[in-house]
Amino acid sequence: MDNAATSFPNPTAVVDAMVHYATNIGASAARGAYKEVLESRAIISECREQLCLIFNGEDSDHFIFTLNCSALNLAIKGILHAGKHNHAICTEIDHNSVLRPLNALAQQGLVKQTRIPVDPLTGLVDPDDIAGAIRSNTRLIAITHASNVTGTLQPLRQIGTIAKQRGIPLLVDAAQSAGHIPLDIQADHVDLLAAAGHKGLLGTGFLYVRPGLEKSLHTMREGGTGSVSEQDTHPEFMPDKYEAGSHNAIGIAGLLAALKWRREQTIEKLAAHDAKLTEVFIHAIRGLDGVKYYGPPTAHGRVGVFSVAIEGLEPYELAARLEAEYGILTRPGLHCAPLIHRVLGTFERGGTTRFSFGPFLTEQAVQHAADALAQIAASSFCPTRAAARAAKADS
Repeated sequence: MDNAATSFPNPTAVVDAMVHYATNIGASAARGAYKEVLESRAIISECREQLCLIFNGEDSDHFIFTLNCSALNLAIKGILHAGKHNHAICTEIDHNSVLRPLNALAQQGLVKQTRIPVDPLTGLVDPDDIAGAIRSNTRLIAITHASNVTGTLQPLRQIGTIAKQRGIPLLVDAAQSAGHIPLDIQADHVDLLAAAGHKGLLGTGFLYVRPGLEKSLHTMREGGTGSVSEQDTHPEFMPDKYEAGSHNAIGIAGLLAALKWRREQTIEKLAAHDAKLTEVFIHAIRGLDGVKYYGPPTAHGRVGVFSVAIEGLEPYELAARLEAEYGILTRPGLHCAPLIHRVLGTFERGGTTRFSFGPFLTEQAVQHAADALAQIAASSFCPTRAAARAAKADS
């Protein structure tokens, strides 16, 4: 139950596609004209087309392949590279993949930033707070669509409308939502969409760049592309402008198979499955003595990501017991999102223990996890509960 980090297992078709590439193709796209090169090129092109279909992009060539969600680095630094008077907006619920690039620019004196607060109960951002934070020099709004800590889904379309009306690029970190719930780039007014393919395939990811924005999005690296090799300056056309070096073709082959699998299953069906698992988990753990979960209190407005705490147990101790006694794999700690843990009041205790669901989990598995939490909580010594019981006995 650690799918928010990297999903396992993968659909059989994904493994088969990668084995086929490794055993029958093994060529770098655009580096030659023989059959295997053309096959590699076709895989990469088809993967862009599938991404464009799933997310309703305007142009498949505007899906840039990246190393996981380092796409956020390209988006943030590419937009804010020029000048020393830029302003950017982010939120307290953002991942370090957003916070750290912004802080690096701030330390260089290249950007001022405003961090929008979130509701400690739901993890929600108020779109009006974003609108109120916009300045004349605001160059970027960055938002995490689904939290990797609380599972909270932000009101993306409302925020996108604000950004569009003010003419400010909107960057969306969709690492926890892409492929899990419906996401429409055009309807949601998204200018830059970053996601990690390593929710199944480590080393894969992408950045969508709205057509026209490439004119102002600075490159992060230059090098070989296999195109226009006669010139010693980097090409300006898409997608080569942002893809220096050979592609992770074997990973993209697996990603293509995963995208096809998701389209066959339909995003709507997968989202419904995630919602059902979420409902089962909430119903099973709500009211358990000594057990607390963070984020939206109902299945509405969230994905199947839960940060859980048991009174009297450190996050790593709880995770170790879940694995050793029940065969349940979770992730303890601060989950690379320190600000939201400060908001939740969990930072000083080392964070929480996170459960995150995937498409191959069953309702029975989720109920097993809830039962495990109940049993661990019942068997754990919790001083606060013990004191409360003693006080009640004395009265």
